[in-house]
Amino acid sequence: MNWSSGKDASLAYHLLQSLPDYEVTHLLTTLSEEHERVFMHGVREQLLDMQAARMGKPLIKVKLPSSPNDELYKAAMMQIMHALKSEGVAAAAYGDIFLDDLRNYREEQLKQVGIKAVFPLWKRDTRALAQVVSQSGIEAIIVCVNDKYLGREFLGRRIDADFLADLPANVDPCGENGEYHTFVTNAPFFSEPVNVASGEIVYRSYKSGSDDTNWDSGFYFMDLIPA
Repeated sequence: MNWSSGKDASLAYHLLQSLPDYEVTHLLTTLSEEHERVFMHGVREQLLDMQAARMGKPLIKVKLPSSPNDELYKAAMMQIMHALKSEGVAAAAYGDIFLDDLRNYREEQLKQVGIKAVFPLWKRDTRALAQVVSQSGIEAIIVCVNDKYLGREFLGRRIDADFLADLPANVDPCGENGEYHTFVTNAPFFSEPVNVASGEIVYRSYKSGSDDTNWDSGFYFMDLIPA
């Protein structure tokens, strides 16, 4: 299971548990080597470890530079996938919902290794999925927002009916376009909650690397501290 530490990966994992053809054997997460945090979510590695411990699953960490190029990312992931394949892993699951380019990219890379790509949430209604998050007992807190879509006041909020009601019309309910990211503090498959406290809020801006400034974005991150 490609584990982001957030709600979509958690919901995908939750749904996989009800499918007899699949058994999740490992969690796989990419982290910033420099900051020791989950990419885009900005969550501390220690909190990621706490999630894996509560799920009782071995966690594979792929540590990359803060801004890895595609070739470096591909090489690192292919090395891991070949190793997992040799251990008998037959499929890799993702929490993606409707980004066709991303799905095609994942399938193309895994095909080279002989591993099947699985998308338990694919093409499902994102508002319905967001409602299922809280209804299923998954507790997710907002840790990152894209300031093109949401203000810093959304940081620290939980995924619930009030949150969904407050979302602007141009924001996908699941944040599938990168509008926001979450950290899961509890779930039906956790042995106990991951207790956290809110820490510092920081703002970081990112450039697209091209002349198209429409892709330039700034993000607010809220640090979570183990409590």
